[in-house]
Amino acid sequence: MFPSSSIMSSLKAVTRVSANLFHTTAINNEVRLLTRLRVVDNSEIGKRAMMEGKPPKTIHVYNQKKVGFIGDKVMVAIKGQKKKGILVGMKQMQKPKTPRFDTNNVVLIDDNGTPLGTRIFVPIPTILRTILKEKTRSKGADYTKLLAIASRFV
Repeated sequence: MFPSSSIMSSLKAVTRVSANLFHTTAINNEVRLLTRLRVVDNSEIGKRAMMEGKPPKTIHVYNQKKVGFIGDKVMVAIKGQKKKGILVGMKQMQKPKTPRFDTNNVVLIDDNGTPLGTRIFVPIPTILRTILKEKTRSKGADYTKLLAIASRFV
């Protein structure tokens, strides 16, 4: 017969190695509570989180439906800190003439709406120009800086 101790030890080694290779939370097509996002700017905290394989998770969506859409503000938990961000690309089915992305993308911002990074690496939808200009207020958040650091529009 088989020695059970050797089988159990090899099984423990396999589970210990494979446990770090996948996430236990499901990937959502829509942005809700605890959805993993991809940071697409060159902010320091975003680069570190993505390099370590610990993407930020959504902890709040700032709208009444609690489901995020392109241009919505979200709060994310990243590297043990709470940061705000703007959704710039989603996997969810979009309205006509709005591109659908392979990942849920976010750009980190501070309380004033100023981006934490200086570049955005992915193309952002042109509809985001009109959405963010509507949300920009004279005494509130200024999202035009986010549009200025974008290199490409789709």
